[in-house]
Amino acid sequence: MEYLLALVGILLGITAIMAGVCYSLLRKAKRDYEKAKDAVKDIVLSFNRQIRNEAEKIALVAYKMEALSSKSDSALKKADETVKVAQTMETKITSVLEARDKMLTRLDEIDKKVCDTTTSQSSISAKITGLENQARQFALAPEPNVEAVIPIRRDKALAPLTETELSVLEMLTSEGPKTAPETKDRVKLSREHTARLMKKLYEGGYLERETGKIPFKYSVKKEMEKLLKKVEDQAS
Repeated sequence: MEYLLALVGILLGITAIMAGVCYSLLRKAKRDYEKAKDAVKDIVLSFNRQIRNEAEKIALVAYKMEALSSKSDSALKKADETVKVAQTMETKITSVLEARDKMLTRLDEIDKKVCDTTTSQSSISAKITGLENQARQFALAPEPNVEAVIPIRRDKALAPLTETELSVLEMLTSEGPKTAPETKDRVKLSREHTARLMKKLYEGGYLERETGKIPFKYSVKKEMEKLLKKVEDQAS
């Protein structure tokens, strides 16, 4: 019996020791669990922070990409507008070049006409010089020949003229050749009236004119000068 009690006591002691060991192991395991739990929690928090940071970076990248896309659309739109403007400018430049070519062709034609006109003017000047030489020869010829050149009857030549026309002839005889603008102030007439008067006297054979430049310069024909002097001499 004593052996049995001793054995039971030993078993109880061993059980108590084992229970203490198990309790110690459980407490250590709990502490290790708590540490592992905190470590895992820290890892999870750190991972969450990293995820948030990455999410923020991704959001920033997405915003930048959106901004770049918007800028790209704007740049494409501006590029299209630039292309349209360039096409319009190209059309205008083409029109200007065509107009320039037409203008150059026109200038060539005008230059040719000017050359032809210069040639014609030289020919006309030569003819005028010849006519002036002939007129000088006629002026130096005897009076009967002069009267044949201008078919004006001496006794009635001045009858159709007005007082103003006679004053113009007298002024030109005494002062020499004048243009219509130079004459209008002397006769107190308008420019148009004076021009018509000088043309009438020229066409009537009383005056001759220089056509080398405009305005024409009018002078009294030699025959009319002689006739006017004779009339003045008879009047005196």
